[in-house]
Amino acid sequence: MNIQEIPYIIYAEETPNPSSIKFVANKLLLVSGANAEYTKVEDTKDAPMANALFQFPFVKRLYFASNFVTITKQDAVMWEDIIDEIRLFVTDYLNKGNAVINKLPQQEMPKDNTFKEKVNVTTQHAAPANEIENKIIEVLEQYIKPAVEQDGGLITFKALKDGVVTVQMRGSCSGCPSSTMTLKAGIEALLKRLLPDDVKEVVSEAM
Repeated sequence: MNIQEIPYIIYAEETPNPSSIKFVANKLLLVSGANAEYTKVEDTKDAPMANALFQFPFVKRLYFASNFVTITKQDAVMWEDIIDEIRLFVTDYLNKGNAVINKLPQQEMPKDNTFKEKVNVTTQHAAPANEIENKIIEVLEQYIKPAVEQDGGLITFKALKDGVVTVQMRGSCSGCPSSTMTLKAGIEALLKRLLPDDVKEVVSEAM
Protein backbone atom coordinates (compact mmCIF):
# COMPACT_ATOMS: atom_id res chain seq x y z
CA MET A 1 0.00 0.00 0.00
CA ASN A 2 1.47 3.37 -0.99
CA ILE A 3 1.06 6.58 0.99
CA GLN A 4 -1.79 7.81 -1.23
CA GLU A 5 -3.88 4.78 -0.30
CA ILE A 6 -3.50 5.28 3.45
CA PRO A 7 -6.57 7.10 4.81
CA TYR A 8 -6.13 10.31 6.76
CA ILE A 9 -6.40 10.01 10.52
CA ILE A 10 -6.79 13.23 12.47
CA TYR A 11 -6.21 13.77 16.17
CA ALA A 12 -6.60 16.93 18.22
CA GLU A 13 -3.73 18.28 20.29
CA GLU A 14 -3.91 21.08 22.83
CA THR A 15 -1.64 24.11 22.52
CA PRO A 16 -0.49 26.69 25.11
CA ASN A 17 -3.20 28.97 23.71
CA PRO A 18 -6.58 27.91 25.16
CA SER A 19 -8.32 29.34 22.09
CA SER A 20 -6.31 27.19 19.65
CA ILE A 21 -6.25 23.47 18.94
CA LYS A 22 -3.79 21.73 16.64
CA PHE A 23 -5.43 19.13 14.38
CA VAL A 24 -2.68 16.73 13.33
CA ALA A 25 -2.78 14.36 10.35
CA ASN A 26 -0.88 11.11 9.80
CA LYS A 27 0.23 12.45 6.39
CA LEU A 28 1.53 15.75 5.07
CA LEU A 29 -1.00 18.46 4.24
CA LEU A 30 1.61 20.78 2.70
CA VAL A 31 5.08 20.22 1.31
CA SER A 32 7.77 20.27 3.96
CA GLY A 33 8.67 23.81 5.05
CA ALA A 34 5.53 25.43 3.65
CA ASN A 35 3.02 27.25 5.83
CA ALA A 36 0.06 29.57 5.48
CA GLU A 37 -2.16 31.57 7.82
CA TYR A 38 -5.64 32.94 7.15
CA THR A 39 -7.58 35.37 9.30
CA LYS A 40 -10.60 35.96 7.06
CA VAL A 41 -12.55 34.03 4.45
CA GLU A 42 -11.88 36.70 1.79
CA ASP A 43 -8.24 35.58 1.64
CA THR A 44 -9.01 31.91 0.95
CA LYS A 45 -9.79 31.87 -2.79
CA ASP A 46 -6.67 29.73 -3.36
CA ALA A 47 -7.15 27.70 -0.17
CA PRO A 48 -10.27 25.53 -0.45
CA MET A 49 -9.82 23.78 2.91
CA ALA A 50 -9.45 27.09 4.71
CA ASN A 51 -12.52 28.40 2.91
CA ALA A 52 -14.50 25.35 4.02
CA LEU A 53 -13.39 25.70 7.64
CA PHE A 54 -14.35 29.37 7.73
CA GLN A 55 -17.93 28.30 7.01
CA PHE A 56 -18.06 27.30 10.68
CA PRO A 57 -19.09 30.54 12.45
CA PHE A 58 -16.81 29.87 15.41
CA VAL A 59 -13.56 29.68 13.37
CA LYS A 60 -11.47 32.82 13.89
CA ARG A 61 -8.00 31.99 12.50
CA LEU A 62 -6.32 29.14 10.59
CA TYR A 63 -2.66 28.19 10.36
CA PHE A 64 -1.48 25.35 8.08
CA ALA A 65 1.96 23.72 8.21
CA SER A 66 3.37 20.33 7.21
CA ASN A 67 0.95 17.79 8.73
CA PHE A 68 -1.37 19.96 10.81
CA VAL A 69 -3.83 22.83 10.87
CA THR A 70 -4.14 25.00 13.96
CA ILE A 71 -7.63 26.37 14.43
CA THR A 72 -8.28 29.35 16.68
CA LYS A 73 -11.90 29.67 17.78
CA GLN A 74 -14.12 32.56 18.80
CA ASP A 75 -14.38 33.05 22.56
CA ALA A 76 -18.17 32.53 22.57
CA VAL A 77 -17.89 28.75 22.12
CA MET A 78 -16.19 26.00 24.14
CA TRP A 79 -13.86 23.43 22.59
CA GLU A 80 -15.74 20.52 24.14
CA ASP A 81 -18.80 21.54 22.11
CA ILE A 82 -17.07 21.69 18.72
CA ILE A 83 -13.83 19.69 18.76
CA ASP A 84 -15.34 16.38 17.59
CA GLU A 85 -17.31 18.13 14.86
CA ILE A 86 -14.17 19.78 13.49
CA ARG A 87 -12.05 16.63 13.72
CA LEU A 88 -14.63 14.60 11.83
CA PHE A 89 -15.07 17.34 9.24
CA VAL A 90 -11.32 17.59 8.59
CA THR A 91 -11.00 13.81 8.35
CA ASP A 92 -13.89 13.51 5.90
CA TYR A 93 -12.70 16.51 3.87
CA LEU A 94 -9.23 15.07 3.36
CA ASN A 95 -10.31 11.50 2.72
CA LYS A 96 -12.57 12.70 -0.08
CA GLY A 97 -9.45 13.90 -1.86
CA ASN A 98 -10.25 17.61 -1.58
CA ALA A 99 -7.43 20.11 -2.01
CA VAL A 100 -5.86 21.80 1.02
CA ILE A 101 -4.18 24.82 -0.59
CA ASN A 102 -3.83 25.35 -4.33
CA LYS A 103 -1.52 28.34 -4.05
CA LEU A 104 0.33 29.55 -0.98
CA PRO A 105 0.01 33.19 0.06
CA GLN A 106 2.74 35.33 -1.45
CA GLN A 107 5.97 34.96 0.48
CA GLU A 108 8.32 37.81 1.32
CA MET A 109 11.43 37.31 -0.78
CA PRO A 110 14.89 38.87 -0.50
CA LYS A 111 15.44 41.84 -2.79
CA ASP A 112 18.73 40.40 -3.98
CA ASN A 113 20.65 37.14 -3.76
CA THR A 114 23.05 38.23 -1.00
CA PHE A 115 21.41 36.14 1.72
CA LYS A 116 18.86 34.20 -0.31
CA GLU A 117 20.75 30.92 -0.22
CA LYS A 118 21.18 31.02 3.55
CA VAL A 119 17.53 31.50 4.49
CA ASN A 120 14.53 29.26 3.95
CA VAL A 121 12.25 31.81 2.30
CA THR A 122 9.13 29.66 2.71
CA THR A 123 9.00 30.62 6.39
CA GLN A 124 7.89 34.21 5.64
CA HIS A 125 10.79 35.96 7.37
CA ALA A 126 11.49 39.49 6.25
CA ALA A 127 14.44 39.59 3.86
CA PRO A 128 17.65 39.97 5.89
CA ALA A 129 19.46 43.21 5.13
CA ASN A 130 22.80 42.14 6.63
CA GLU A 131 24.69 39.27 8.23
CA ILE A 132 23.37 40.03 11.74
CA GLU A 133 19.75 39.74 10.59
CA ASN A 134 20.63 36.54 8.79
CA LYS A 135 22.12 35.13 12.03
CA ILE A 136 18.95 36.07 13.92
CA ILE A 137 16.86 34.18 11.37
CA GLU A 138 19.18 31.19 11.60
CA VAL A 139 18.75 31.14 15.40
CA LEU A 140 14.97 31.35 15.06
CA GLU A 141 14.96 28.55 12.48
CA GLN A 142 17.31 26.24 14.37
CA TYR A 143 16.39 26.74 18.01
CA ILE A 144 12.99 28.45 18.25
CA LYS A 145 10.87 27.36 15.30
CA PRO A 146 10.77 23.61 16.10
CA ALA A 147 9.39 24.24 19.61
CA VAL A 148 6.91 26.86 18.43
CA GLU A 149 5.73 24.62 15.59
CA GLN A 150 5.27 21.78 18.07
CA ASP A 151 2.76 24.04 19.82
CA GLY A 152 0.94 24.72 16.54
CA GLY A 153 2.43 28.11 15.81
CA LEU A 154 5.09 29.97 13.88
CA ILE A 155 7.55 32.75 14.64
CA THR A 156 8.98 34.97 11.91
CA PHE A 157 11.59 37.71 11.87
CA LYS A 158 10.30 41.15 10.85
CA ALA A 159 12.97 43.74 11.66
CA LEU A 160 16.06 44.73 13.63
CA LYS A 161 16.50 48.35 14.70
CA ASP A 162 18.81 49.75 17.38
CA GLY A 163 19.19 46.33 18.94
CA VAL A 164 15.44 45.66 19.10
CA VAL A 165 14.33 42.53 17.23
CA THR A 166 10.72 42.54 16.07
CA VAL A 167 9.11 39.17 15.44
CA GLN A 168 5.62 38.08 14.48
CA MET A 169 3.82 35.21 16.19
CA ARG A 170 1.33 33.20 14.14
CA GLY A 171 -0.98 30.26 14.61
CA SER A 172 -1.59 29.27 18.22
CA CYS A 173 1.07 31.77 19.34
CA SER A 174 -0.95 34.73 18.07
CA GLY A 175 -2.79 36.16 21.06
CA CYS A 176 -1.64 33.36 23.35
CA PRO A 177 -1.60 34.41 27.03
CA SER A 178 1.76 32.70 27.54
CA SER A 179 3.40 34.15 24.42
CA THR A 180 4.81 37.17 26.30
CA MET A 181 6.62 34.87 28.73
CA THR A 182 7.89 32.75 25.84
CA LEU A 183 9.05 35.88 24.04
CA LYS A 184 11.00 37.31 26.98
CA ALA A 185 12.16 34.26 28.94
CA GLY A 186 12.87 32.09 25.91
CA ILE A 187 13.43 33.90 22.63
CA GLU A 188 14.90 37.14 23.95
CA ALA A 189 17.18 35.37 26.42
CA LEU A 190 18.53 33.04 23.74
CA LEU A 191 19.17 35.77 21.16
CA LYS A 192 20.88 37.98 23.75
CA ARG A 193 23.08 35.07 24.81
CA LEU A 194 24.05 34.09 21.25
CA LEU A 195 24.29 37.65 19.85
CA PRO A 196 25.13 39.77 22.91
CA ASP A 197 26.54 42.69 20.93
CA ASP A 198 23.60 42.96 18.57
CA VAL A 199 20.38 42.12 20.42
CA LYS A 200 19.05 44.15 23.35
CA GLU A 201 15.36 43.28 23.27
CA VAL A 202 12.77 41.20 21.40
CA VAL A 203 9.25 42.49 20.82
CA SER A 204 6.25 41.03 19.03
CA GLU A 205 4.37 42.76 16.23
CA ALA A 206 0.60 42.28 16.18
CA MET A 207 -0.96 40.56 13.18
